[in-house]
Amino acid sequence: MLTASLFAAGPADNWPQWRGPHLDGRSTTAKNLPISWSETENVVWRTKLPSWAAATPIIWQDTVFITSAQEGFAASKGSGIIDQAVSQIKSIIYPTDQLLLLALNRNDGSIRWQRVIGEGNKILNKQNMASPTPVTDGRHVWVMTGLGALSCFDFEGKLVWERNIADDYWAFGLNFGYGSSPMLDDGRLYIQVLHGMTTDDPSYLVAVDAVNGKTIWKVDRPTDAVHESPDSYSTPMLVEVNGQKQLAVAGGDYLTGHDVETGRELWRGGGLNPEKAPNYRTIASSLVVGDIVFAPSRVKPFIAFRAGGSGDVSTSHRLWSTEHGPDVPTPVSDGERMFIVGDKGIVICLNVKDGSEVWGRSRMELGTYSSSPVLADGKIYATNEEGSTTVIEAGDKFKILATNKLNDYTLASPAVSGSQIFIRTSNYLYCLADKSGATD
Repeated sequence: MLTASLFAAGPADNWPQWRGPHLDGRSTTAKNLPISWSETENVVWRTKLPSWAAATPIIWQDTVFITSAQEGFAASKGSGIIDQAVSQIKSIIYPTDQLLLLALNRNDGSIRWQRVIGEGNKILNKQNMASPTPVTDGRHVWVMTGLGALSCFDFEGKLVWERNIADDYWAFGLNFGYGSSPMLDDGRLYIQVLHGMTTDDPSYLVAVDAVNGKTIWKVDRPTDAVHESPDSYSTPMLVEVNGQKQLAVAGGDYLTGHDVETGRELWRGGGLNPEKAPNYRTIASSLVVGDIVFAPSRVKPFIAFRAGGSGDVSTSHRLWSTEHGPDVPTPVSDGERMFIVGDKGIVICLNVKDGSEVWGRSRMELGTYSSSPVLADGKIYATNEEGSTTVIEAGDKFKILATNKLNDYTLASPAVSGSQIFIRTSNYLYCLADKSGATD
């Protein structure tokens, strides 16, 4: 039998939140990751999940956390008119469908415990209300639903505190449901609610004390974006400016920088929706490399801003832009090169400093890409909705190393830890590793 110690991970190998330990989709410690797999090859274990969700699994040493909707509520996940109609009917028939947080044993995939984190699940296009990714510090895990329920549990599954952000402030008014994830830093949870399609209430940011769940500050985040363009499904990021952390928030046609102590807006970069189009919702999160924040829009433009300054920095801090930015997947970078995956399976590699092409637009496996790529062990892993993961060499030339199929609907981004990759499909959570050197 394959022993768990073969794939053991140290503390630095954790994947504790959306986009991993550095908030940028990369691991600097993962080694000997598998290049090829199938539904049977290089599978350490796979665990049947209650239902589907877009949330990424998170890993802390020997524990894996993942959210899910209740079993029996996964029949319609497509984006067509018929799919959406079925989803709306199901929302009426099953108005109290539950949302769940699961803790799994990393060694064998067994479920340690399962807790209800909300009720009233519904499906909006590709999202259900289990979309936000949990976050952990190794002692507690925090999780938020797409309906605003925010909870804290210890590693034994004991509820520490709970509240509802949407009830406390403004109800969420995004066209396709809430999908941002809470971001944890220095004992605080940072939460963004950028919306406007189905509400006239203002967008806002909240900092929550991770220990007791109380609000540290809450500020409105204004925008002149119209119709659907105020909606943002991105997650806030951190950037360091002159030795001080700032919160970077992307959406509503702008990138803004905020004081982490008060939430006060310090600077604002525009130009992300130059024609003021009504459909420029933001899905990809911003990417931070040093003191540069790369801000997404709806493919074009994708703008690099130098963080910092005061007031309107749209011109003064704009470094470069490209018309080949992301729409749904958040890009990833090794510090020198940036890898941008388009939602139609076209990938491009740009120089971080000036936006010049390292290599041009290249075709990966056909399909729709809604998950974000990860970079680890010198490789890029990009998974499409059909469950195929293309493995690309993270270098100066475009080179596909492998294409691996799990043949199951997949929205969640991969997570990596130690020498393992974790991929969540609609039915299963897979733990994958290179077993070629293992002994029974």
